Amino acid sequence: MSGAAAVELPIIDLSKPSAEVGEEIVNAAATYGFLYIKNTGRDIKPEAIERAFELSREFFASPEEEKAKCLIGPENKGWSSMHREILDQGNQRKGDFKEAFNFGTFENGKARQPLPKSLASHESELSQFATSCHDLCMKVLRAFAIGFKIKEEDGGEEWFSSRHDVEKSSSIFRMLYYPAVPEEADYIPDVDIRAGAHSDYGSITLLFQRPGQPGLEIKTPSDEWASVPVIPNGTESDPSPPILVNIGDLLSYWTDGLLKSTVHRVIFPSDARRGGEDRYSIAYFLHPCPEVNLVPIPSEVVASRGKGEGITQSKRVLTGQQHLDERLAASYGWKSEDKKA
Repeated sequence: MSGAAAVELPIIDLSKPSAEVGEEIVNAAATYGFLYIKNTGRDIKPEAIERAFELSREFFASPEEEKAKCLIGPENKGWSSMHREILDQGNQRKGDFKEAFNFGTFENGKARQPLPKSLASHESELSQFATSCHDLCMKVLRAFAIGFKIKEEDGGEEWFSSRHDVEKSSSIFRMLYYPAVPEEADYIPDVDIRAGAHSDYGSITLLFQRPGQPGLEIKTPSDEWASVPVIPNGTESDPSPPILVNIGDLLSYWTDGLLKSTVHRVIFPSDARRGGEDRYSIAYFLHPCPEVNLVPIPSEVVASRGKGEGITQSKRVLTGQQHLDERLAASYGWKSEDKKA
């Protein structure tokens, strides 16, 4: 579908938070909306990432009737079957060529939703991985708060993190599977896509990918598609490769458009066979607590560098949950009354 050139994204080391690191991460997110976080193995161990991918492969290889027992619904939890989600409604011929399984937040190591047979006995492992992702997100948000020079009396380093309680938020830990498409399938190269062009709905996203399984592309500031390397140059030999982070809608809103919630997609690589090859990824979508209002952050950096593209341009103040519900309704066709009280 695309022969897009690769983009080189900065790699941020958060091991020693400082004003310099804060400025570095703000500038990186303001330019591309995507960046890498150096993973020394202290935040998320390499073996934990490998184990999460093992469980993902086991689940997606399980019988469809088993997966169907946990179908996704308006609560945004469970299995999303092939073509169920349509991320780019206006341009896609049919739904995304992918499957997914969404985990909501865990409580005391237990899922708050039914789990399929292949995952039920691994509840504790899954909870621990999700918690590690949340903790890393908090570290990223604190670096942003430092970069935005939020005063202590206004919330300081905890301005963002205090709005993202690990058990009260709507955060989603998601396993993704983009299978190779059989030759006889209804698939049109250069038209159909694995994940339609979209921006992420929440605050920030952590993305874990597999070597040799490319496909992610982002819209650059020059409005062109650029491919994102699974492993950035110079880190191929690292025992724990950097973790890709991208800015979601809410962080863009909070910063009046200064931070970019960049449109991205997943394509079938142009050098793959007709239907592509199997691709797996894991995403952690960080969302705030449902009742959090999307109001501008108290930052002179935002006041002086904001793009006039955020929530300050709207008279309607949304909560985090309202924004999420609207975006999910567009992707799945759900209505507000479909959601359980």
